Amino acid sequence: MTKLSNETLPHLPETISTPDYDRTKVTVGIVHLGIGAFHRAHQAVFTDDVLARDPSWGICGVSLRSPETRDALAPQDGLYTLKVQDGEGETLRVIGGVVETLVAPENPQAVLMRMADPATRIVSLTVTEKGYCHNPATGMLDDDHPDVLHDLQNPEKPRSAIGFIVEALARRQAAGVDAFTLLSCDNLPSNGHVLKRVVSRFAELRDPELAAFVADVASPSTMIDRIVPATTDADRAAIAVALGVDDAWPVVTEPFRQWVVQDHFPLGRPTWEEAGVVFVPEVSAFETMKLRLLNGSHSTLAYMGFLAGAETVADAMALPGMRPLIEGLMREEVSPTLPPLAGFDLAIYRSALIARFNNPSLRHRTWQIAMDGSQKLPQRLLGTIRDRMRAGASYDRLVLGVAAWMYYARGFDEAGKAIDVRDPLAGRIAALTQGLNDPEKIVAAYLSLTEVFADDLERDAGFRAGLVEALSRLFSTGAAAELSAWTRRSA
Repeated sequence: MTKLSNETLPHLPETISTPDYDRTKVTVGIVHLGIGAFHRAHQAVFTDDVLARDPSWGICGVSLRSPETRDALAPQDGLYTLKVQDGEGETLRVIGGVVETLVAPENPQAVLMRMADPATRIVSLTVTEKGYCHNPATGMLDDDHPDVLHDLQNPEKPRSAIGFIVEALARRQAAGVDAFTLLSCDNLPSNGHVLKRVVSRFAELRDPELAAFVADVASPSTMIDRIVPATTDADRAAIAVALGVDDAWPVVTEPFRQWVVQDHFPLGRPTWEEAGVVFVPEVSAFETMKLRLLNGSHSTLAYMGFLAGAETVADAMALPGMRPLIEGLMREEVSPTLPPLAGFDLAIYRSALIARFNNPSLRHRTWQIAMDGSQKLPQRLLGTIRDRMRAGASYDRLVLGVAAWMYYARGFDEAGKAIDVRDPLAGRIAALTQGLNDPEKIVAAYLSLTEVFADDLERDAGFRAGLVEALSRLFSTGAAAELSAWTRRSA
């Protein structure tokens, strides 16, 4: 079948939305590190919405590891299809804002040259928590991280996003070019501050004069929200039929999208507000709300759902007891810990989350959400638990989510079948828990991971006891029975 491309774009069916601007006039203004499905379903779409106003904000997407995205998009001139679907139907739209794709390991110099180009005014990131080479418990750069050590020794051939950023800033400093704005779009509390902190520390380790230049780099914080499940072969086949041409790299998502951004862009930015982006002086209240209500619930749902045999989020929500558990988690345990949000209705937001989780059209796999739990739990669940502790309040549902992760991350499901655990600490967890069957010993092994739990939680007897009790129930009755119990507890 003929591929989606600039040549075939004008011949698509009239039901398919296509770019409303001349792609030949689009030039790169944003370099995005980590051009995965989420970026292409979120930030790239907001940018595509406003390129007709100013075509100088095209995107150069950089893959830091695999060439898959470049190999798929380059023959398609960077074009790809966005499929938005819910229980009521779907819409298809071709996105054209990605005008260049690069693979960092293949050609680091091309990436650095693009980042150092004065036309590049924003460098954005979706590299997941582990891409920051930091300690999640402290938010500080891990000076001994293998990629950090490599990039300090090989500044012109970096591996990490942080190494690329600092080397590009060094080149801009040497050329007398103003620093670009750093824009983290990852699910981290105060993501802009975290990014600035690790970049500044890396620059300090390299050179004091460079550190002084980096000190003035703008790094606004953001809050992002859109559910983007992995695209399946069935999705690709259905989209090809609808287009009449082959699209090797479409993305599938939900109608809901949200982007809250701290408005600090010294070299300018796209008019994203015209596409619905909310610009605020301070993002922290919104990101805390999202991390705890959406992401914390998502993680709990994923671990409990996976253990109970649910393949997708919608399947998990259909399990008896899951909805009462998640609704109670959000309403009773998370919402009281949130900062004030003037003019924002938390009850409506919680209802919207439940509706999104129930969307049967999104085949969002619980296994996919369960990835990298050791990096996610500190932000999604453990911070909320700490706040509940300080308030002298219960956190039974929250601790169940942590216990379910402990069960899952051991690498075996309830039938003893191996789980493909994708986590930076998977090897250490397997070694720590190997041969252990006693919940108390398993919990003690996990709590020794101070980069996840930190000393305060490791020492807290109440937290430890809650984990042992929850894990014991999961071992004795299983996840499905534990979920069913929440129907009775919530009645």
